[in-house]
Amino acid sequence: MVRILFVCHGNICRSPMAEFVMKDLVHKAGRDEDFHIESAATSTEEIGNEVYPPARRKLAEHNISCKGKTARQMTRHDYERFDLLVGMDSWNIRNMKVICGGDPDDKIRLLLDFTNRRGEVSDPWYTGDFEATWRDVSEGCMCLLKSLTDSPSVRYNN
Repeated sequence: MVRILFVCHGNICRSPMAEFVMKDLVHKAGRDEDFHIESAATSTEEIGNEVYPPARRKLAEHNISCKGKTARQMTRHDYERFDLLVGMDSWNIRNMKVICGGDPDDKIRLLLDFTNRRGEVSDPWYTGDFEATWRDVSEGCMCLLKSLTDSPSVRYNN
C-alpha cells in the first residue's frame, strides 16, 4: 500500500484539494485498496476548520466531495507513517523538513515535481484563483499517480 500525505500551510485549500482529487483518481483507476491518502497543514492556524468554501465548491464542480474533512497539523510521526509527503510550495517543504527533523529517506517532494512543468501550486488563499489551483492540483495528482503505478522501483509500506 502506498501512503501519501499532501501538505500545505493551512490544510483548507490546496492540500485537501490534492487529497480528494487523488482519492478520486485512485478510485476511478480501481486502486482504492492500494493507496491511503490524507492531508495536513504545517501551521496551527486552521486546525479543526473545514475545507475553505471556494475550494469545496471547486471540488464539487468536478463531482468530488470533501465532506467531513477538517484541518489537522502534520506531525513528526507522519514521516514514519507515510511513504510520500507532498508539499504544495517551497515554503511548505521547508516547514515540513523542520517538523520532521529533516528528510533522510527523501520522502518530501513538491507536487508539481511529478509534472513536466516544475514549480509551485498556485495558492488561492492569496490569488482567489481556484481554477489555477485546480489545474495545478489535477495535473500534479495525475502525474503522481502515473509515476507510482508505472514505477516498479517504488517501495510501499505494508
